Amino acid sequence: MCSILSGPFLQFVGKNQTVQIGGVKLLGANYEDGRKLLLTLGFIAVLYLLNRILRFLAEKLGGTRQLTAFWTRQGISIAIFFCGILGLASIWFNSPARFAEVAGMVGAGLAFAMQKVVTSFAGYFVILRGKTFNIGDRIRMGGVRGDVIALNFIQTVVMEMGEPQAGESDDPGMWVHSRQYSGRIVTISNSEIFEQPVYNYTREFPYIWEEMHVPIAYRDDRHRAEQI
Repeated sequence: MCSILSGPFLQFVGKNQTVQIGGVKLLGANYEDGRKLLLTLGFIAVLYLLNRILRFLAEKLGGTRQLTAFWTRQGISIAIFFCGILGLASIWFNSPARFAEVAGMVGAGLAFAMQKVVTSFAGYFVILRGKTFNIGDRIRMGGVRGDVIALNFIQTVVMEMGEPQAGESDDPGMWVHSRQYSGRIVTISNSEIFEQPVYNYTREFPYIWEEMHVPIAYRDDRHRAEQI
C-alpha cells in the first residue's frame, strides 16, 4: 500500500502504455486509445459544425422552395452520416480486415437486438430511392392520414387530418370529421412501409378525386341535368 501511494497516481506503463491508476492497470485502456478517443470527440465536433454550416448555407441559397429544401437536408444528412462512419473507422481501425470483422459482428448483433430500428433505417432509404413520398405530400401510412412535414432516418412526421373512411376503425378517436387538420402531429416508424400499403394522394397528380351524389327525380329532365 505504501509503494502505491508513494508513486504517481496516474501512470502509463508497459510497451503499450497501459493506463495505471493507483497501481491498478485498466484493462483495454492505454495511451493510444486515449488519443483515439480525443480524436473521435474532435471529429464529432467538426461534423456537427459542418452539418450546421451546410444547413445554414442551404437555407440561404436554396430559397423558400419546400421540396428543394427537403432534398438538400436529406443529402446533407446522408453525406454527414457516411463521412462519420468512414472517419470513425479510420481512427479506430488500422486494418481493413479487422474493421470488416468487427463491423460484421456489430451488424449481426444490432440486426438481432434492434430489428425495428434497422428496418426503419432501411425504410428511410426505400422511401427516398423509391420516391414513395416527399415533404408536403398527402399520404396515408400506418393508419394515419395527413401531410408529411418531416422525414428522418427512423421516423416520418405527419400533420394528421380528419375524416376516417367509411367502415374504417377510428383509433385513436377522431373529433374532426372533415378533410382538414386535426391539430395533432403524428410520428410514424419508417418500417410501416414494409407492413402496410402507403397511399400517396399527391405524388403524380396534385388533386384528389371527389365524388358527389346529385339525386335526380324520375319526373325531372335527365338530359337537361346532364347538360348542367
